Amino acid sequence: MAARLNISRHNTLSFLNTSLTSKPFFSRNSFILSKKLTSSPRRALYCTSTLESHENNDTFVLTTPLYYVNAPPHMGSAYTTIAADSIARFQRLLGKKVIFITGTDEHGEKIATSAAANGRNPAEHCDLISQSYRTLWKELDIAYDKFVRTTDPKHEAIVKEFYDRVFANGDIYRADYEGLYCVNCEEYKDEKELLENSCCPVHQMPCVARKEDNYFFALSKYQKPLEDVLSQNPRFVQPSYRLNEVQTWVKSGLRDFSISRALVEWGIPVPSDDKQTIYVWFDALLGYISALTEDNKQQNLDAAVSLGWPASLHLIGKDILRFHAVYWPAMLMSAGLSLPKMVFGHGFLTKDGMKMGKSLGNTLEPFELVQKFGPDAVRYFFIREVEFGNDGDYSEDRFIKIVNAHLANTIGNLLNRTLGLLKKNCESTLVVDSTIAAEGVPLKDTVEKLVEKARTNYENLSLSTACEAVLEIGNAGNSYMDQRAPWMLFKQGGDSAEAAAKDLVVILEVMRIIAVALSPIAPCLSLKIYSQLGFSVDQFNSITWNDTKWGELKAGQVMEQASPVFVRIEMDAETDKEEKKPNDSKKKSKAKVKVEQQPQTLAEA
Repeated sequence: MAARLNISRHNTLSFLNTSLTSKPFFSRNSFILSKKLTSSPRRALYCTSTLESHENNDTFVLTTPLYYVNAPPHMGSAYTTIAADSIARFQRLLGKKVIFITGTDEHGEKIATSAAANGRNPAEHCDLISQSYRTLWKELDIAYDKFVRTTDPKHEAIVKEFYDRVFANGDIYRADYEGLYCVNCEEYKDEKELLENSCCPVHQMPCVARKEDNYFFALSKYQKPLEDVLSQNPRFVQPSYRLNEVQTWVKSGLRDFSISRALVEWGIPVPSDDKQTIYVWFDALLGYISALTEDNKQQNLDAAVSLGWPASLHLIGKDILRFHAVYWPAMLMSAGLSLPKMVFGHGFLTKDGMKMGKSLGNTLEPFELVQKFGPDAVRYFFIREVEFGNDGDYSEDRFIKIVNAHLANTIGNLLNRTLGLLKKNCESTLVVDSTIAAEGVPLKDTVEKLVEKARTNYENLSLSTACEAVLEIGNAGNSYMDQRAPWMLFKQGGDSAEAAAKDLVVILEVMRIIAVALSPIAPCLSLKIYSQLGFSVDQFNSITWNDTKWGELKAGQVMEQASPVFVRIEMDAETDKEEKKPNDSKKKSKAKVKVEQQPQTLAEA
């Protein structure tokens, strides 16, 4: 199959030499160039400092994927965004200027098909689904800074300028392509990666044979530069086992990929060829840069880059690792732009040990989950129970046990007990500074070590372990309460009562530190704790990680009346109303949940 080249328009293969020619591969997925043209390629510029901070050390830019709007948000996209928000909140506590980018990817064949199936035009469909993401992020207390839509005219302008820059570098050419195409992935597949009956390994559905005249990006030209980036910057892709996957892909040989579609109308037109639209990934990846633009400033690529690029962290699911760790870096090199500092690929979520899917009837709907249990419970469970980077499983039974034990019992009950004793014996007023109260108390040293452990793990993106460290602080506080038994000391009066009053100050200082250290994960819960300790919302909104240092509570400070900061989820045994089988005498447990109205100010916390 000979490629049809349009050399007069695109000077198409001027970048190729004998060592950098496209790699034809003879399978059902193949393109063959009719001839080789040679020249000296311009050397690509690329960043090799993935271990260093942003040029501005006070800036931290992180992104979620731009979520595809073929369907409403699912728990997988919610999980990524919860994790990103937790990281963003922690970085803000460190005093960084955070630019947290999320948004929606709104072009492509699959979106046009979904819109038609629902009786809508593509623009209406994108508006509706994109808004559903914004609504869910509000429900989950996601405090993003930028929400980008790829249908925004500002984004389209950036994409076209980037395309022109890559073309000017000689990295775009035209050729015929014939292969097996996965509509759901919007990607041509190599035959060797497909399952039986040419099924996509991701979507388990047969790929379709297609032949198109497309524009291609010369990915193969960047084989050696990508190998160098991965070897010289081992933290560019994390966790380390994801780096191994990417290195394997690159070492197996990179093949140029199509960056346009002749049969897809819903997309950004290729510059100078309005009969083709830009491939969804060549379009969507630029959202990480176009999101940086500001309405009142110049709208071009260099201006956008100056406002925060390169990103400190791309947070993605492992299924789109190849696009972010292979395609995207090569595209950036071609355009002469710096690479992001890190690409972190996390695992998948399962339910009751099984892969989730509508056909299995076991999907996990994030809207239902947050409305049933509240944002803190959802955020805490998935961060605490899923080791970040690995696959994780959800079961309602485990969910309820974890959040009850950790949030209601270890943290909530400790605060309740302490405030109750303070009201009864000290008129809700602290009798001494927390620094003085902790003199000679080993708990203070224990808490300080656990705070440092939490910080280190937050910084290393070990979010689950950071949660564990904060919970250990709560466990230490409970142990201190049980060992000291202040309720008994108050009954003894005299010096014992004075010691008991100091003990309450120590425990409340522990609770204050927990509120700060847990705020990236459970912001509503943390705000409630801080409020009951007598602080205002404005004081909570201005906390930094320095506030985890011991000593903020002062003598004379008046605490609020105790009120549960996390409502325990009760399991009521109810007889199943459905007709039972003769040998089925069991009762089903149903969660009974009370969710309090969350403060409106939290999105800014």
